[in-house]
Amino acid sequence: MARNAEKAMTALARFRQAQLEEGKVKERRPFLASECNDLPKAEKWRRQIIGEISKKVAQIQNAGLGEFRIRDLNDEINKLIREKGHWEVRIKELGGPDYGRIGPKMLDHEGKEVPGNRGYKYFGAAKDLPGVRELFEKEPLPPPRKTRAELMKSIDAEYYGYRDEDDGVLVPLEQEEEKKAIGEALEKWRQEKEARLANGDRNEEEEEVNIYAVAADESGDDSDSGAEGEEGQQKFIAHVPVPTQKEIEEALIRRKKMELLQKYASETLLAQSEDAKRLLGI
Repeated sequence: MARNAEKAMTALARFRQAQLEEGKVKERRPFLASECNDLPKAEKWRRQIIGEISKKVAQIQNAGLGEFRIRDLNDEINKLIREKGHWEVRIKELGGPDYGRIGPKMLDHEGKEVPGNRGYKYFGAAKDLPGVRELFEKEPLPPPRKTRAELMKSIDAEYYGYRDEDDGVLVPLEQEEEKKAIGEALEKWRQEKEARLANGDRNEEEEEVNIYAVAADESGDDSDSGAEGEEGQQKFIAHVPVPTQKEIEEALIRRKKMELLQKYASETLLAQSEDAKRLLGI
């Protein structure tokens, strides 16, 4: 087998050598564009690359090729596009036209770039591959911001807390918390008082005076100024002299008499009446 392989290779080698001598062998495209120094050949290799790209773009339109085959084709197309760019740069260096500016962009426009990943494009069925479709989905636009006038339309008294007590839930809770706070404050005060008494503070031994209480031995005018209501009712204390009903009636009678005297009596009679009162000590 080894001798046959060696013979075949030797025969193949002789055949290729004969073809090269006759000029019938197909010349291979240089791996690097910089290795080509002939402008017509550079344009020939560029046209060849464009033909290969067109074939592969037509093949990748078939979604039934399978995910792996589609990915391979997409990679090959991107590789050929980069190689075409290198040949266009080399053609410009050799004095040819600038295809990067005036050349057709049809093949490039068929691909779609992922935002944020410039240079790599997806063609045909590659755009619908799992994981690629999500990259092209645009984020929904944020809702437009409301103007100040639109915001003020929905503001009423409830926004400022004026209707918090209308539901009948907040007031009982506040009352319960208020009672609890008062009880805690009283308990704290009693503990502090007991602690001060235990330390021997004499000032705390005296009973605290209730300024609103009425002394039991008060009588006379003072008894009239303070009145206790019916059993179970609150007691009201007057801190100023309060006239009785009899004194009020006498004051009204005197006032009525003075008005009648000023209306019907003469000045002489009024002067005599004043002198008589002064003599009698009234």
